[in-house]
Amino acid sequence: MTDSNDPMAEIRASFFIECEELLEALQDGLQALDEGATDSETINVVFRAVHSIKGGAGAFGLEALVRFAHRFETALDEVRAGRMSPDGNALKLFFQCADHLSDLVRVSRDAGPLPEDETGKLLAQLDTLLGDEGGSAGEEEAEEDIDFQPATLSFDLDLGGDEDTDLPPLDIEPIGEESKSKFLIKFKPESELFETGNEPFHMLRTLDSMGECIFTCHTENLPALDELSPESSYLYWTVELIADVEIAEITSAFEFVEGLCVLEITQDADVSQTSETDAEVLSDTPVDSLSDSLDIEPETPDPAPQQVVETEAEEKKPAPEAAAPLAEKDVKTAQKAAPPAAPAKSVVRVDLDRIERLVNLVGELVINQAMLSQSLESSGLSPHSDAMNGLEEFQRLTRDIQDSVMMIRAQPVKSLFQRMSRIVREASAAVGKDVRLITDGEGTEVDKTVIERLADPLTHMIRNAVDHGLESSEDRIAAGKPAQGRVNLTAAHRSGRVVIEVSDDGGGINRPKVLQIATDKGLIAPDANLSETEIDNLLFLPGFSTATVVSDLSGRGVGMDVVRTAIQALGGRITISSTPGSGTTFSISLPLTLAVLDGMVVQVADETLVLPLNVVIETLTLSKNDVEMVRPGAHVVRVRSGFVPLFDLGKELGYRAPIEDYEGSVVLLIAHEDEGRAAIIIDSIQDQRQVVIKGLDDSFYRAPGIAAATILGDGQIALILDTSDIISNAIGSPGAPQSQNLAGLSA
Repeated sequence: MTDSNDPMAEIRASFFIECEELLEALQDGLQALDEGATDSETINVVFRAVHSIKGGAGAFGLEALVRFAHRFETALDEVRAGRMSPDGNALKLFFQCADHLSDLVRVSRDAGPLPEDETGKLLAQLDTLLGDEGGSAGEEEAEEDIDFQPATLSFDLDLGGDEDTDLPPLDIEPIGEESKSKFLIKFKPESELFETGNEPFHMLRTLDSMGECIFTCHTENLPALDELSPESSYLYWTVELIADVEIAEITSAFEFVEGLCVLEITQDADVSQTSETDAEVLSDTPVDSLSDSLDIEPETPDPAPQQVVETEAEEKKPAPEAAAPLAEKDVKTAQKAAPPAAPAKSVVRVDLDRIERLVNLVGELVINQAMLSQSLESSGLSPHSDAMNGLEEFQRLTRDIQDSVMMIRAQPVKSLFQRMSRIVREASAAVGKDVRLITDGEGTEVDKTVIERLADPLTHMIRNAVDHGLESSEDRIAAGKPAQGRVNLTAAHRSGRVVIEVSDDGGGINRPKVLQIATDKGLIAPDANLSETEIDNLLFLPGFSTATVVSDLSGRGVGMDVVRTAIQALGGRITISSTPGSGTTFSISLPLTLAVLDGMVVQVADETLVLPLNVVIETLTLSKNDVEMVRPGAHVVRVRSGFVPLFDLGKELGYRAPIEDYEGSVVLLIAHEDEGRAAIIIDSIQDQRQVVIKGLDDSFYRAPGIAAATILGDGQIALILDTSDIISNAIGSPGAPQSQNLAGLSA
C-alpha cells in the first residue's frame, strides 16, 4: 500500500491515470485504422500513445512494460514510416498488443504477477511481423553488452590487387570526421510549449546523444526582473551538431512540440556565422549538468490525482506528420506556432470520494430547500413578499448547483464500449468465429456509478451474443449471410433515460428449443401456453442455458440471470426482441442519474407517489366520450386523432378496486423508451419538484413498477415509480405475463 504523503507515490498514481487516457487514445486510433483510416495523423496518434506510455514507464523502472511497449512501438514506427501496411492481420495483432499493454499497465499499478507467457508470445509475433523472426530484440540487447574490439588488418596484401589471386582491390574509405555532417539548429520555444507541460531540456539532451554538440543559450530578449512574465518565453537556443545523422532524425526529436516552437535546421552551415552576442555559451557542458546550467527543472509527471490540473492542448493541436524526405544540402525547415483556435481547456482530477460527498450534500440541500418552500407556503405569506421572492431565487440556485454537480458525475460510455471491444475479440477467438463489433453513441453521458456497474452485465450479454446469437461462418454463408458476424452496441437518451442495446445479426432465438429446455428443467409446467415474449423471458430464469456443453463462455445457466439482477439493482429493466433468422436485440433502460431527478408528485388512493417529470407528455381530464372499451378490462382513451391504452394506476398497484366511471378523472399521458405512449389514471396532481433518489435496501421486496423512494418537504416518504415497468406488467397490456406464469418471470 502506498503512502498518500509520499510525493513519488502521488506522481506514480498520476502516471497510471494518464495511461488510461493514452490507452483510450490508442484504442480509438486502432479502431479508426480498422475502419479504413490511413492518414498520418491517425497513425501518429497510435504511435504517440505507445511512445508516451513507454517513456513514463521508464521513469519508474517498469522494465517489463518498457520492453513490451518498445517492441510494439517499433512495429508502429514501421507503419508510420510507410514500410509496413496496416492490413487485417497486422491490425489484429496490434489490437492484441493494445489489450496486453493495458494488462501490463494494470499489473504494474497493482503490483500483480506479470503475464510472461502472453508477453513472450506477442513479442514473437511482433518480431515475425517485422520480418526478423525475433532477432531484433536479441540483437538490441546484445549490442548493449558488446565491448569495443579493434579490427585487425593485414598489410601483406597488395591493395591494388594481384592478377595471380582472386582477391579484388580493396576500396578503403577513411574513417573519422569526414563521414559526419555539421548542422546548425535554432530552437525557440513558444509560450504554448510550456503550457502543455513540455520541457526544452529533453529535446536538447536528445540532440546531445546524437553527436558532438555546442549549445548556445540566447538571453538578449530577457527583460528586467520586474517586467518578466512567468507565462512568456524569452530564451532560445542555437546548437552546433556534428553527427552522422539525417535531418529527419533531428526533426523527430521535436515531433512532440511541432507547432509549439520555431525550429530551423541548416546542414553544413558556416558555424562561424553564429552570433554569440549577448549569449551564454554552454560548450563543453556535460549533458547531465545541462539542466543546472540552463536553470531548468527535469520534467516530471503531474502531481497527485486528487488535485491535478492538466491541459488538453495535446488533443487540440494536430498530430505531427511523418518526417518528409529532405534535401541533403542547405535544407531549412520552419515550424511556426499557429494561433490557437480556442483557449486550452483545463481538466481537474478530483478524488471520487470528494465528488460523492458533494453529491450527498447537494441532495440534502434539495431536501432542505423543499422543506423550507413548504413551510413558507403554508404560513400564508403573500406570493410577492420578500421572503417568497428570496425563496424563488434560492430554488433557482439550488437547481443550478444540482445540475452542475450532476454534470461532474456524468461520463461518456466510451470507455465502457472500448472494454467491450476486447471482450468481442477474446470471445470470438475462443469459439472460432469471425465477429466485428460496431458501436454507436459512445458520447452518450451516464452517471459514473451506472457506468461502473454496467461492465459485468454488458460482458455477459456480449459473450452471449458471440457464443449463442451468431452462427458459425459456414452456417452464415449457407444462409446467404456474410461470413463475418456483427454485434452492435449502441447507447442513446430516450424519454429521460439512457437506453443501451446489444444486438446481433445471428439466427435469432430458437423458441421451440427454449420452451423444451425450460420444460425439461422443470422451470415451467408442461402444459403452459406462453407467448413469444414470455418464451424469450425464460432466458433470464436462474439455471437456464441453451448450451449443451459447459465451456469457458457459457453452459452453467448463470449469465442472463445475473444480467437481469444487476440491471434491476440500478433501477433499470431489460427486454428482448428477436426475429428468427435475423438476430436478437437486448435493450437495457437505465436512469440517467442515481442522485436527483425532476418529479411530479401525485396522489393515488391517499398515497403520495412521484413520477419522473420527463416521461409525462401532458395531462388530461377525461370526458364521457373520451374512453372506449376494446375488450372487458381493456380501455383506450382518445387523444386528438388517435387512441392510446388506458391504465388505472391505483388498480395496477393494488391500492384500490378498478374505477367504473372515468368521467372527470385526471390522466397523465406517458412516453415510453420505444416511443410508444400510454395514459394512466391518477386522483390528483400535487406538485412538481426536484426529489432526491434514495435506493431501496435489498431487504425490500422488488415490486414491479417501483424504482426508488424519496423524502418530501414535509418529511413524508414517497415511492418513485417506473411507469414503463408498470405498464408492461399491467394485466391486459400487450405482452404482459399471464397470471399463471407470473411466478418465475417477474423480478
